[in-house]
Amino acid sequence: MSTPADWQKSSYSGPGDGDSCVELASTPATLHLRESDDPATVLSITPASVGHLLEAIRTGSVTAPRT
Repeated sequence: MSTPADWQKSSYSGPGDGDSCVELASTPATLHLRESDDPATVLSITPASVGHLLEAIRTGSVTAPRT
């Protein structure tokens, strides 16, 4: 699996490197997510998986847990 070199973070995160945030990168067939506080731990998923999750959320098949 190739490791992405161009990580992006949300514009809502602060400009400094010390700000905690989720970062996103992509390779041709995979999306990669990591927490800026622990950049060695990367979650790699396919775009189709994300699409299925978003569709389930839109249709109400997946709901947030009750707290």
